[in-house]
Amino acid sequence: MPPERVSPTTDVHGHVAAYTAAFATGSGAAVDLFYERDAILVPQPGTALTGTAERLAAYEHLLGFGVPMVAETRHLHVTGDIALSVVEWSMRGTARQGYPLDLSGVSADVLRRGSDGRWRYLINNPFGTVEPQVQ
Repeated sequence: MPPERVSPTTDVHGHVAAYTAAFATGSGAAVDLFYERDAILVPQPGTALTGTAERLAAYEHLLGFGVPMVAETRHLHVTGDIALSVVEWSMRGTARQGYPLDLSGVSADVLRRGSDGRWRYLINNPFGTVEPQVQ
């Protein structure tokens, strides 16, 4: 699907499908449409990125593998214009660089419905259910 054809959904239950469609375009700009301007992306435990430039760099890294994302909502809890979403996701296949790729996680995300009625990430934590490292 062309990047200009994807957009955040007004139905929170369709958010994950719309997001993975945006990811499949290979466009970081299309993916960023699914984030509030002040959203936080946590690409790995302990690292929080804010701002469009930091988020775009993280998306471009993942998109650079050329492997599609598969995702399914496990839990979705909504109150008013805020939603807590727990999503199981994976990226499995051969990376564009020629090596096998096997990334997966269970995210803990907070979504907010904007004034336009569309749902976007306020906090996207793809590894949100990972056990903390004990040292």
